[in-house]
Amino acid sequence: MPPIRKLVFLAALLTLAAAAPSQAAPRTLVVGASESASLVPDSVVAKARMDLAVLAGLTEIEVRADWTRGKTAPTTDELASFQASALAAQLDAVRLVLAVNTGGGSQTPLSLFDRRQFAQYTASLAQSLPYVRDFIVGNEPNLNMFWMPQFDRRGRDLAAPAYEALLARTYDSLKAVSLGINVIGGAISPRGADRANSARQTHSPTTFLRDLGAAYRKSRRVTPIMDMLVIHPYGETSKTPPTALHPKSTSISIADYPKLVKMLRDAFRGTAQRGASLPILYGEYGVQTQIPFDKLGAYTNFGGPSAADVVSETIQGAYYKRAIQLAYCQPTVAGLLFFHVSDEPDLGRWQSGLFYADDTPKSDLAIVKSAAQAAQVGTLTCPKAKPKPKPRRRR
Repeated sequence: MPPIRKLVFLAALLTLAAAAPSQAAPRTLVVGASESASLVPDSVVAKARMDLAVLAGLTEIEVRADWTRGKTAPTTDELASFQASALAAQLDAVRLVLAVNTGGGSQTPLSLFDRRQFAQYTASLAQSLPYVRDFIVGNEPNLNMFWMPQFDRRGRDLAAPAYEALLARTYDSLKAVSLGINVIGGAISPRGADRANSARQTHSPTTFLRDLGAAYRKSRRVTPIMDMLVIHPYGETSKTPPTALHPKSTSISIADYPKLVKMLRDAFRGTAQRGASLPILYGEYGVQTQIPFDKLGAYTNFGGPSAADVVSETIQGAYYKRAIQLAYCQPTVAGLLFFHVSDEPDLGRWQSGLFYADDTPKSDLAIVKSAAQAAQVGTLTCPKAKPKPKPRRRR
């Protein structure tokens, strides 16, 4: 081909390539776990714990920091553990999420002074851990175990407005460290009673989000309070499948995604805070399994109350796989975190990991890992939306 004709031919190819529509990137979902086992000052041990998560196909790990009144920065020992965990995550290409607890019901940061200290503590963590760009503010503030008081004497919600004030101040403190920090709010429980006269005062996520939006509007704030919402979508028991719906109750499950999006839209419509388009993280989804006899040596507290809702590993695997598939097909859901990577040795706590307490794998590990990896590279498929029937013409 003559040189001039060859140049014309190449130019035509480049023109066609530029004119061709670019293919949209595949939908992906981050799959990880809420697991603080890597929070140890020994970097080698922290790396081994993080390696276990990678072995399960997980790419995001949430660890917890415990704030208490008077703390404005982590202690030397705490910081050593956070740094070891962050280094392990960085070496394994795992995204590390830091959830900062508010100290439980007896330590709730209600006063302006306490809120300032909590925000300063969280910002100090962000300054000391440049690898960590994701921070969760609080833990289940709609439950009295973690946030008190829930109601005033007239039965009005005190928890949501107080949490909104804390979230706003912490948001500003974290953004002052770096505008690239992802501030995650909520961490709400999927259920609550909404009864002020109950012995255990709690709010449902439906009521809590409504009141959070009302408090935000009342504050007249012109900037957001969160970049993402996290909810803990546990089933009523481990026997409850992730497909369970709650159309006539105030509870929220993974399958109740349309209801959750509507709640966010209603709570924040017309404000500076994103509502319906706000990214969602499903944190702490766990299904407990029965421990085989030959593995009991790795566990303790045999005299304690054992979980009555345990299921087989086959069912756990099926539920975890289905949870991944559901979350993957929900447009604004960014990730799903299991609770935990490995079982807690104490039989009075949670045995919902993909590994036993001795870190050997459960039989469903391969099934869950395969689903997690498929979600994270975007090869899962979602059912096509059914077309709406055309309205009939009146004759």
